[in-house]
Amino acid sequence: MKNIKFLLLLFTASLAFTGCEDVIEVDLDTAEPRLVIDASIEWIKGTDGSNQTIRLTTTTGYYEPEIPVVSGATVFVTNNTSGAVFTFNEVPNTGNYVCTDFIPVINDEYSLTVINDGETYTATEKLFAVPEISNVIQDDEGGVLGDEIEVRFFWQDNGAEVNYYMARFDIDVLPYPDYDALDDEFFQGNEMFAFISHEDLKAGDIVHFKLGGTSERFFNYLMQLTNVAEPGGGPFQTPPTSVRGNLVNETNIDNYAYGYFRVTEVDIMEYTVQ
Repeated sequence: MKNIKFLLLLFTASLAFTGCEDVIEVDLDTAEPRLVIDASIEWIKGTDGSNQTIRLTTTTGYYEPEIPVVSGATVFVTNNTSGAVFTFNEVPNTGNYVCTDFIPVINDEYSLTVINDGETYTATEKLFAVPEISNVIQDDEGGVLGDEIEVRFFWQDNGAEVNYYMARFDIDVLPYPDYDALDDEFFQGNEMFAFISHEDLKAGDIVHFKLGGTSERFFNYLMQLTNVAEPGGGPFQTPPTSVRGNLVNETNIDNYAYGYFRVTEVDIMEYTVQ
């Protein structure tokens, strides 16, 4: 009986090692393409905020090497407070729609309109202010185990109102930006910070940090996105669902678009790791 168990173990192990040598492509169902609207209007402190870009693409198959762009759409943003209309014109065949005369006004309400394939998509947001980034600190004993370089960026929260923030970090050791959603529930009127740490961060690396004010709805949207994107949970976890933003298809509500329309003031800072 022991010999049989041993042979079964060897057979199972050989299957495991053989399986590691093969590249397995899983057949995945591809849904009908949906419009994706990347409409983040960001007014960087110290600029006039006149140059803005909205990008239109569609969803595609998991193994497709390129993301299809959407050309020929009509895109404009309306300041609902003043009535001003800002037209976004496409750079030919790129899916990038550009406006060079946008006028950002803190606390004004803006509406996005996208007309594509005979259907109209809309969304509305208020332009939120953001505090200045006041300080940056490096900790060489950061991370969970105290063996990573950690960089913290600080700002002063406005205690007269409830605030929500989006923090974005760009570092060379990560292939994509790292996002964080924060609120001032436990820091009302106090100094707040966002941080990033990584085992591969080293002296000379540059950390790009961006801080933006957001609505509560976008805060919740970003929280959902980050939760879906985080790995883990095991084989019995609930499958991630599609996260929908504030975009509404006024023509056909079932043919919704992905993405989010937001307008915000942002502050940026670069820090060179010491």
